[in-house]
Amino acid sequence: MSQSDQSNIPPLPYLNAEFLKGPDGRIIRILAEYIEPATRLRRHRVRDTIVFFGSARSISPEMAAAQLVSIEDEIERAGEVSPELQARLARAEQATKLARYYNDAMELARRVTEWSKSLAGRHHFIVCSGGSHGMMEAANRGASMARGQTIGLNIELPHEQEVNQYVSRELIFNFHYFFMRKFWFVYPAKALVVFPGGFGTMDELFEVLTLIQTKKPGKSMPVILFGTEFWDEIIDFDALVRWGVVSSNDLDIFHKTDSVDDAFEYLKSRLEWLYLTPKGLEQVKLT
Repeated sequence: MSQSDQSNIPPLPYLNAEFLKGPDGRIIRILAEYIEPATRLRRHRVRDTIVFFGSARSISPEMAAAQLVSIEDEIERAGEVSPELQARLARAEQATKLARYYNDAMELARRVTEWSKSLAGRHHFIVCSGGSHGMMEAANRGASMARGQTIGLNIELPHEQEVNQYVSRELIFNFHYFFMRKFWFVYPAKALVVFPGGFGTMDELFEVLTLIQTKKPGKSMPVILFGTEFWDEIIDFDALVRWGVVSSNDLDIFHKTDSVDDAFEYLKSRLEWLYLTPKGLEQVKLT
């Protein structure tokens, strides 16, 4: 075969980037987003996770305080409050209010990681987040402070999404498909902690609540809603009961709190019973 003939030979199918990126390669891309994370998690002996959800737009208390001081200084120099400065001041004050949860998420993640590292046996609960900033960064940061492994399930978005610096480098995962990312949030999860957040947080929360309500996961999964002021203002769960679209027992699926101490004790006691006692393990097998 001449050299010109060889140049016309197409690449092997699994090396054909044009095919793999096209519509007919979709099933292969989906399988890759299932198999590659499974392989890597198994290699790093990650079996159980505690998933933290929350807004990527929240900032640390230090950053929020600095922004507020900067705007207050502008107002003082201006000698009056223009509508534009008033709007910025209101946003900065709200950011400061939201920022308190950053420290709470960081501290809770630190505590559960320290507790998990002290456990003997096969179950170790690894903090997992979406890998971006805000509440997700706080969770990964807390786990990192305890010198534990911590996972970031990143997603490719139209605008670049950065992975925060606290995710264990070997446990950064990048997804194209939201539904495959959702699978890996839930499949190894043994508990869910949800901090104030927007559409993405609500999406993940209600998906998990629906799965638990319909008993789809073969496991019990404690769910914490952290920040009662936020949750009581944003969602009237009791109204769902009054309208008859959920039962009162469905509200027992989650536990609302404002306390890191309470959240930690709730997670610790539930996970110890479910996964570290014979009776709990038997219940998990039966569900």
